Amino acid sequence: MLPIAVLLLGYAGLLGYGVWTTRLPPIALGVLLLISLLAFAVYGFDKSAAQAGRWRTAESTLHLLSLAGGWPGAWCAQRLFRHKSRKASFMAVYWATVLLNMAAVAAWVGKLLPASLLAG
Repeated sequence: MLPIAVLLLGYAGLLGYGVWTTRLPPIALGVLLLISLLAFAVYGFDKSAAQAGRWRTAESTLHLLSLAGGWPGAWCAQRLFRHKSRKASFMAVYWATVLLNMAAVAAWVGKLLPASLLAG
C-alpha cells in the first residue's frame, strides 16, 4: 500500500506545483478529478456487466481513461470492485498508462521538453 500512497502523493504534489507555478490552470485539477470519477464509474459498470453476462467495456477504453489522468480512480475501482486487478497483461498496460500520464504531466509542469518539441 505504501508505494501507491507515495505515487498518489507525488502526483498530487506535481499537480499542485503545476497550479502554483501557473503551468497548469486550476481547472485542470477539476477536469482530472472528473476523469478519475468517470474511470471509477466505468470500472464499476464493467464489473456489473461481467457478473450479469452483459456487454463489456473494451479494455482499451479503460486504459484510455487511465492515460487521460483517470488512473487514481481506476486504481480505487480495481481495489473496491476487485476488477481487472489480477489480469497480468491488463495490469502491465495499466501501469504503463500511469507512468506515461505522470511523465507527460511532469514534462509539462517542469518544462522538461525542449521548446522545439512543444512548438512542433
